[in-house]
Amino acid sequence: MPGLNWPAFCRDCLSDATAGEPCPACGSTRVVAHPELDTLAIAHLDCDAFYAAIEKRDDPSLQDKPLIVGGETRGVVSTCCYIARKYGVRSAMPMFQARKLCPQAVVLKPRHAYYSQVARQIRVLMEELTPLVEPLSLDEAYLDLSGTERIHHSSPARTMARLAARIAREIGITVSIGLSGNKFLAKLASELDKPRGFAVIGMAEARSFLRDKPVGMMRGAGKVMQARLERDGITHIGQLQDADTKWLASRYGATGLWLHRMANAQDSRAVDPGGAMKTISSETTFDKDLSAPAELEAVLWRQAERVSARAKKLGLGGKTIVLKLKTADFRLRTRSHSLDDPTQLADRIFRVAQAALKREADGTRFRLLGVGLSNLAPALAADPASLIDGTAERRAKAERAMDKIRAKFGGEAVGKGRGLRR
Repeated sequence: MPGLNWPAFCRDCLSDATAGEPCPACGSTRVVAHPELDTLAIAHLDCDAFYAAIEKRDDPSLQDKPLIVGGETRGVVSTCCYIARKYGVRSAMPMFQARKLCPQAVVLKPRHAYYSQVARQIRVLMEELTPLVEPLSLDEAYLDLSGTERIHHSSPARTMARLAARIAREIGITVSIGLSGNKFLAKLASELDKPRGFAVIGMAEARSFLRDKPVGMMRGAGKVMQARLERDGITHIGQLQDADTKWLASRYGATGLWLHRMANAQDSRAVDPGGAMKTISSETTFDKDLSAPAELEAVLWRQAERVSARAKKLGLGGKTIVLKLKTADFRLRTRSHSLDDPTQLADRIFRVAQAALKREADGTRFRLLGVGLSNLAPALAADPASLIDGTAERRAKAERAMDKIRAKFGGEAVGKGRGLRR
């Protein structure tokens, strides 16, 4: 029978097992088997319905109920549990649509700061296994476990299975693992067996595995690119595998060549622990549209404070400040301004974004406002003394003094006048 001699182990007790048969040690049917199981070292870890899983962990009464985390009466779904997904609810879906599909769902507002704390706990566990951890977001990351066999006395596959069990035991949520020989395939694999999944895509089978899959599975093939490819008769990855590279380059430029490499499972990107975070941002969707400049500025200040707090906690600053607005008719506006030096100060983030907001707040009704930092740099380079703005240093000292008070007595211990507006 094919596969009987493949490497295999039980994901529950990690005992050796036989492909296609229950675990001889514990009887579990969660046996993972693959001919390349002991040699692949690039993993993608994805938390299952992360926000919803945390809320269910903290409130067991929610365990068997459909749960949506997102804007309460406006906005979109941040995430939803797998019960809600059976009704068609999906992340990024407008909340009114989700409520129609699943009117019995429990809806909770997201607790982003709390979710970040849990994400940091998980990251600590990952970094105990390898320094090569590249977070993509709060709930997913790449890991490169090459050369860790001697340290952990097990293959990367077993090390990742042990990590998944530890996260379930110590953090109280489940994760899905994808294992392969490069990042592109590892991420695809993690999506094949959710939740509590463990899927493997070997390098020998990669091209044939991809061949009949839609091009939309590929990173870089968004809706616009998919439409362009479809106009040229390309709907499946196999067609990209067979396409002439010169023709792809002439039609789609560098993106066409990238898609050809991915279609042929050629991904040379390294797992980069230093290059994961590109932006720090915060945004909010209003319960009702806002147009008054004073109301918008009050919201902007709160978002600037949140971004500042995250930047300080991460030890980062940003040279570019981005203002994000979404109009009542869902049109997105982004305005950015680059500074000479990085900043992590709420006052500076607010003032720069405020100047952009004044140009946009012309009576237009907005449903969303956000602010962010990009072009990130270490905090040591952030906010040098200004020779032009004589009051900037005084404001910076005042803000840092408030940070110390908040750290000692809590986040609401002290605030500026802007932050107290209603």
